[in-house]
Amino acid sequence: MRIVHHLIPAVTGTALAVSAGLAAAQEVNLYSARHYDSDQAIYDAFEEETGIEVRVLQGDSDQLIERIEREGEATPADVLMTVDVGRLWRADEAGVFTPTESETLSERIPSSLRHPDGHWFGLSQRMRVIFYDTEQYDEPPLSSYEELADPRFEGEVCIRSSNNIYNQSLMASIISHHGEDAALEWAEGVVNNMARAPQGGDTDQIRGVGAGECGLAVANHYYYVRLMKSDDEGDRAVAERAGIIFPNQDGRGTHVNVGGAGVVANGPNPENAVRFLEFLASDEAQSLFAAGNNEFPVVDGVEMDPILEEWGEINTDDANIAEFGPLNPVAVRLMDQAGWR
Repeated sequence: MRIVHHLIPAVTGTALAVSAGLAAAQEVNLYSARHYDSDQAIYDAFEEETGIEVRVLQGDSDQLIERIEREGEATPADVLMTVDVGRLWRADEAGVFTPTESETLSERIPSSLRHPDGHWFGLSQRMRVIFYDTEQYDEPPLSSYEELADPRFEGEVCIRSSNNIYNQSLMASIISHHGEDAALEWAEGVVNNMARAPQGGDTDQIRGVGAGECGLAVANHYYYVRLMKSDDEGDRAVAERAGIIFPNQDGRGTHVNVGGAGVVANGPNPENAVRFLEFLASDEAQSLFAAGNNEFPVVDGVEMDPILEEWGEINTDDANIAEFGPLNPVAVRLMDQAGWR
């Protein structure tokens, strides 16, 4: 098995044709935006079960999408794997994916976490949650995303910039549930409540809570779990100070996004690609796939990280996340209009 960690020049002409022809029966070529060493165990298990070698090209999501577009009908890619419905939608809009019919995938993956026409499938769940400073608040001071815009939290909110895909999809979900006017008002309220100009990644927002700079922060749940598990005492102290809130438990549920994948339209090994996706929906692969980034499996009953198990049952938004993709440009426009930098 071979893993390529950097983008390489496209293979063209006779060399590609020969390579594709020789490999058609025994390999699947995966273009992946995931960068977790633990995924190797999944590839090994798939190869052992099927005899099909997984050849991996890793890179940035947008670069991989552009690469597949550039390669066109000559692409060696069979499967594209990326994160967030915003990126899956961008890939689909670029014509990267082909519709896939699979009873296994339809039965095992909830309809809310896959494209309605089988263009892509969610394989792990990531929740965008709220953290609060337990030294400032004795109990969670809010229970919904909507309250992040409440004037009583002026100067308290730490959140990433508007060019972050996770925030764009969260904004898309606000638009889906409340409409554009209400979403714009919400975004303006969040901007007014920011403790500082958007900076850094999700972990930096949680660190802002740990440092007492932010009363509230927005981040994906697994960044928090990383801090909890860190060998660094300072990281664990940050996690201990930050309380976690799963928003909207009494309403539509917490916003969920996915790491997902789809079969590439021009890939040379479509049958192997479907077999690979079906394997990723198996209990064995689901446990490994989700554990690699402390995410939630998409298949019910699969073993999860003990920390996630301790959180118990979480009410999640059951809207089909595919609805949020086409709203991405609207979300970006409204965030810009609100002054969210």
